[in-house]
Amino acid sequence: MVRTVRWPALLIGAGATLLIIALAYLALTYTTVTVPTTGGTYVEGVAGFPHAINPLLAAYNDVDRDLCALVYSGLTRMNGRGEVEPDLALKWEISLDGLTYIFHLRSGLHWPDGAPLTADDVLFTIGLMQDPDFPGPSDLGALWRTVQVFKDDDRTVRFVLSEPFAPFLDYTTIGLLPAHLLEGIRAADLPSLDFNLRPMGSGPFQVAEVETQEGDIVSILLQPNPEYHGPKPYLEGVRFRFYPSYQSAFRAFQAGEVEGVGQITLSELPQARQEENLNLYSAPLADQVLIFLNLAKKDELPFFQEKEVRQALLYGLDRQKLVDGVLDGQAIVAHSPILAGTWAYDEGIRRYEYDPQKAGALLDGTGWTVPPGGQVRTKDERAFSFTLLSSTDPVHMAVAQEVARQWRAIGIDVQTVALPPLEMRDALERRDYQAALVELSLPGNPDPYPLWHQTQITSGQNYAGLDHRRISEVIETARITVDPTRQAALYREFQELFADEVPAVLLYQPIYTYGVGRKVQGVQMGPLMHPSDRLATISSWYIATRRVIVSQAEVASR
Repeated sequence: MVRTVRWPALLIGAGATLLIIALAYLALTYTTVTVPTTGGTYVEGVAGFPHAINPLLAAYNDVDRDLCALVYSGLTRMNGRGEVEPDLALKWEISLDGLTYIFHLRSGLHWPDGAPLTADDVLFTIGLMQDPDFPGPSDLGALWRTVQVFKDDDRTVRFVLSEPFAPFLDYTTIGLLPAHLLEGIRAADLPSLDFNLRPMGSGPFQVAEVETQEGDIVSILLQPNPEYHGPKPYLEGVRFRFYPSYQSAFRAFQAGEVEGVGQITLSELPQARQEENLNLYSAPLADQVLIFLNLAKKDELPFFQEKEVRQALLYGLDRQKLVDGVLDGQAIVAHSPILAGTWAYDEGIRRYEYDPQKAGALLDGTGWTVPPGGQVRTKDERAFSFTLLSSTDPVHMAVAQEVARQWRAIGIDVQTVALPPLEMRDALERRDYQAALVELSLPGNPDPYPLWHQTQITSGQNYAGLDHRRISEVIETARITVDPTRQAALYREFQELFADEVPAVLLYQPIYTYGVGRKVQGVQMGPLMHPSDRLATISSWYIATRRVIVSQAEVASR
């Protein structure tokens, strides 16, 4: 019998073998990974209520600032180091004399309704702030009224300052308003506009829904702006729910009403750490807590006039113990009036580490000694005794009490008094205090002029009454210097002089803690100029995912 070859079977077998080899090759060289995709709405609980989602009016309301951060864009924006970066403006030039700034807008900018965003919108927004009846922050209006604004073409705006002013770029971060919707309104009408709760900006999100109950706004839904010039968000929506306190916002998370909490305060932090479905993110906030010493009351407070005594006050404080104990570790000890981590900070600044023996020696050397059998230092029959004011904020009260306790341990009699915030501010404005614990907001350019220049002693913010000519000269020069290298050198000298003089007792820089549910991925948080900066990377946050095939080499390179 003639045998015949079964070709179909052989071909099938060969094909199967090749398929197995191919699949093995693919398995060895490719894999699937999970990547973010569009979808999902993030719901956050915040303390407070919106009043005006308008960047010209949002400075004093954190909720308004949160919403404006997502709804609006400015010519520029500020990063976590306090540096100004491009936003709607692609670039800018500064004249050698520091008087002229020319900004070039990106091409193809549009408002969410499709209208072009041009130099006219810049001139319109600034014109409102230049109006004598501008109802926003007085310093904002005062600055812009000294600036001439010109439209060179649809994408080019020129600012001419009356004198050089290094912090000017900070003022260009304010969000722009749409001229085509608001043309003809007066600055005085801004607070009453319906636009403030149904705004239109050029940021990554736009207001889609405002939910009210019994006339009160209880939540606002944001959805992506289709005309946004930057990265498109993965999230389909961001909903803010509003609560009367930080505590009630946190309880809303525990009850499943929200997926994130705008701020976790010290009182809620222990519970928050126990929440398995809550990720906590922490970063330094551009605030500083310090103690002003009233240097102007020379007869009433003679001890504050001696530099060595002021240095002893710092050596006599265990500030790290204060941070670890009273603040649960949620702060960074401050060594400079310029914030750590910002571009002008001097890493080599002189530091006053806790040294009660050195503090005692300095006080003894200036004649402030503890008499036999006594507890309070005296000099010329005068006791080293003063009152330390703080606000009624529970954290500030606790810090003031701990500071007083530590200073009593080195022979200084300190009594603490807590005042409501408005009374505290009035006491500072009147210079009617002996020592005062305050929290300063220091975002952006570290310009020390308002707080430490001689001209600000009686009517400005130089509440300490520091009257030091060289410090004033240095910060005067830094204020009109547009060369960043030269400006940084001047700020280094300022920090050295400040560390030697100790015109105020620097305590700490607070840490801001933010809570986001575990199902939200891609969350990152760096140093914050404002609490709203916790949302700076929101375009990269995601909830929905999908699987894609990628090469093993690509996975290895990630």
